[in-house]
Amino acid sequence: MEILRSGLLQRALLEVVILGATCGALGVWLLHVRNTYAAESLAHAMLPGLVIATLVGAPLLLGAAGGVLVAAGLIALAARDTRVGAEVAVGVTVTTAFGLGAVLALAPDVPARLGELLFGDLLGTSTTDLVAAAALAALVAFALGAGHRSLAAAVFDPVAAPSLGVRPGRVELALLALLAVAVVAAVQGLGNLLVLALIVAPASAAIRLGAGLRRQIALAAVLGALAGLLGLVASAELDVAAGASVALAAIALYVLAALLRPAAARPRGARRSPIEALGS
Repeated sequence: MEILRSGLLQRALLEVVILGATCGALGVWLLHVRNTYAAESLAHAMLPGLVIATLVGAPLLLGAAGGVLVAAGLIALAARDTRVGAEVAVGVTVTTAFGLGAVLALAPDVPARLGELLFGDLLGTSTTDLVAAAALAALVAFALGAGHRSLAAAVFDPVAAPSLGVRPGRVELALLALLAVAVVAAVQGLGNLLVLALIVAPASAAIRLGAGLRRQIALAAVLGALAGLLGLVASAELDVAAGASVALAAIALYVLAALLRPAAARPRGARRSPIEALGS
């Protein structure tokens, strides 16, 4: 196989496996708190930062970080507008930022890299890109492991969480911060349109297949890494876009999980666990 002989493909494979495992594990928590819209919002709203980084010749990782910070600030401000509702305000903010990014990307002075910004460039992964993505992914994985108890308390029993010394509001903000880090790490390889698939699809499949929270997280990490592997192999063998192939592989794994474990009617009187209730 070509992927075993090419250094370029080997770097891309290592990056997408690392990102897939990290995004999959993080996605489980996002699905349980019903906050996948935040992932889409941050990913789309960072486009102006990516375009500006391209325009001034700065690393895309730096542009993504700046874009996420500005987007998070604008989303937080928009959500305070009680006249139209938080979701509408956030939606307007995100579409405005994405539109601004598209206008900037199509300006004459911007290099022709719009496709890379939207759909990523896994095959252009350098050693520096790989190290940066791995460091950010390791940060997310460490934070999820260290904060597992607080996350579980805040997500599944927010009423009792304060008695355990856990503040659900702060935990959710920390989870959004980790989401921002993961999006920044993954956007260069997958683009700001496709990164959501690697966060949501493996986690959705894992929640359908797994019965316990730790099992769901482990399974989501495995499925995310597998989606990266299958997508990149398909890209190399079929000569198609790498980022899109990874996204399609992740979705295919979810479809397979749905076929293997269709939603079944629960016997009358049976109780659902908090995980099952939130994952349904």
